[in-house]
Amino acid sequence: MTPRQIYVVDDNHEFRDSLRFWLEGFGCQVRDWGDPRDALQSLARVAVGTTWPESTCLMLDVRMPELSGLDLHDALRERGIHLPVIYMSGHADVPLAVAAMQKRGAVSLLEKPLDDVALSAALDRAFAPTDVDAGMDAEVEGSREEFERRSQTLSPRERQVLSLVVKGLMNKNIADEIKLSLKSVELYRSRGMRKMKARSVTELTRIMVSRRA
Repeated sequence: MTPRQIYVVDDNHEFRDSLRFWLEGFGCQVRDWGDPRDALQSLARVAVGTTWPESTCLMLDVRMPELSGLDLHDALRERGIHLPVIYMSGHADVPLAVAAMQKRGAVSLLEKPLDDVALSAALDRAFAPTDVDAGMDAEVEGSREEFERRSQTLSPRERQVLSLVVKGLMNKNIADEIKLSLKSVELYRSRGMRKMKARSVTELTRIMVSRRA
């Protein structure tokens, strides 16, 4: 079996070392960069005359000083480099999550510190065959049915509040938008998140975006 090749771009040296240790412990081959501009140059050189194996993916930090993960992803695509991408962020920036997963087709967005189970699941999605078989289709359809089932348990107010949460609004802004007290918004948000079984805003966004895919 061809080992998984993972390219990591993150400006935090300690985080890269920790992630490399975890990935290599599971038999992955890892190459990492702290400067996204260096990563762009290196990957562009490798891409010349290269057919990327299916067991290759990118893990990009969303926020970096010289070049964001989103901009790096765009620059790579402009050069004909199309690889599965997992975004990572310590900022839980919901609008960025939506842009990453909808516009750029990212596999997933993970919050730092990374959860082992979520990371493993994201890698499995990144390395899944392009031609999805009937079993996978059934699994996806089952996930959508589960989303619909959970969504139907939401009250109109809970659904309204969650839709604004996914758009990136803070509780205070939501309260001003729909003319409710801050305490009421917090209550509707908490109930809605619990009904949707989302442990974080990023996870809620991932659920919503996957449903629209």
